[in-house]
Amino acid sequence: MLSEVQAQGDKAANLAFISRISGTLGLIVFCTALFGVIASPVIAALFGTGWFIAYLDGTVEGNKFELASTMLKITFPYLFFITLTGLSGAILNTMNRFAVAAFTPVLLNVAIIGCAWGMHDQFSTPAFALAWGVFIGGVVQLSFQLPFLYRAGVLVRPRWGWSDPNVKKVRTLMIPALFGVSVSQINLLFDTLIASFLMTGSVSWLYYSDRLLEFPLGLFGIAIATVILPALSRDHVAQDSTKFQQNMNWALTMVCVLGIPSCLGLMVLAEPILSVIFERGAFTSQDVSMAGASLLAYAAGLVSFMLIKIFAPGYYARQDTKTPVKIGIIAMIANMGFNIIFAIPFGYVGLAIATSLSATLNAMLLYRGLVKAGVYQFDTTILWRIVRMLVSALLMAGIVMLLQRSVNWEGLVFVQRVFYVIGWLVSAVVVYIIFLGILGLRPRHFKST
Repeated sequence: MLSEVQAQGDKAANLAFISRISGTLGLIVFCTALFGVIASPVIAALFGTGWFIAYLDGTVEGNKFELASTMLKITFPYLFFITLTGLSGAILNTMNRFAVAAFTPVLLNVAIIGCAWGMHDQFSTPAFALAWGVFIGGVVQLSFQLPFLYRAGVLVRPRWGWSDPNVKKVRTLMIPALFGVSVSQINLLFDTLIASFLMTGSVSWLYYSDRLLEFPLGLFGIAIATVILPALSRDHVAQDSTKFQQNMNWALTMVCVLGIPSCLGLMVLAEPILSVIFERGAFTSQDVSMAGASLLAYAAGLVSFMLIKIFAPGYYARQDTKTPVKIGIIAMIANMGFNIIFAIPFGYVGLAIATSLSATLNAMLLYRGLVKAGVYQFDTTILWRIVRMLVSALLMAGIVMLLQRSVNWEGLVFVQRVFYVIGWLVSAVVVYIIFLGILGLRPRHFKST
């Protein structure tokens, strides 16, 4: 919608749209965040039902429900700040200023780490320091982007604009899109709900493995999607189907060249990476092993998660938000079925398997929809490139596995483990690039047109 309004060339209309959409969205998410703070015990009970039952029974597990409920009161306002941060980033992205929005999430990590480092002794439960880190991170991220909006000449006073025609159109498009882009998060919430009934540690193991999965997904998948959506929107407004196809080809190529080795790399190095990052304090070697199992299952679906991020913009750029919702509903129902099938024999790992399978189904259906609509279909040239990427990544994974065999991991101290993990990662990157070159792929194959 921003691209469409900007394409009209009326600066005053563009500023008025930004003012009304920010004011309308801001008030809605403020009320939502306020509701979340007030209703935090209800929310914690809904998504941690096993803990809530334990709380009612007066058992030790009930402490988790009290902790989750209290921490939600601190963290839920983050929703308000990150929503406006996302809007600010979208405005800058449509102006081809991607660096600010790309760097902004770093500030959240800095805030969380800073609070964990400096405030953990001030609470009886150190986890509260992390909760305040999330809250402060939200404030810092939004504050960081405001000067850049000002320099770009688009920092305007937010105004309520519920009845504005453009805001109405955003509402119409946004309601189904809310569900369409949230399927994986909804599935994760269902996984958390089920995991709260499983063995102690299941929720944490899924969380830590999901965090590692989010690293390449955010670094590559979401970054590519962030770049591609404004470009596809402009192509749609200009009715340039050839350029639309070329941009989708570029996005698919980049997702595969980065996602396939990330997927196999996470599988091969799951436990070493988890050990280096998390194995200390209450996080034991057994936790590393347990989280490593779920990370393997999540990593199997990494490319699918990334493909969803680039196929969905193919619909949103054309202002079709309903089709991804229909596909999302199918994927979510499938996820529930997969949960039943795999959670019983494999426990929490089965939940991760189900999430990956439903993501793969989601990506396949999104692609099929684009093909049926005559919007996008990759050709044999792209297919053969993907095959060469897969072969290169498999060879890379095999070599890294051979390197690992010669190392007695349990006998290493922390510094040595860090050294070896960095060495394996660097070796993986170098070997992958070499094999890509041997199989005929060159830098020009990855340039946007």
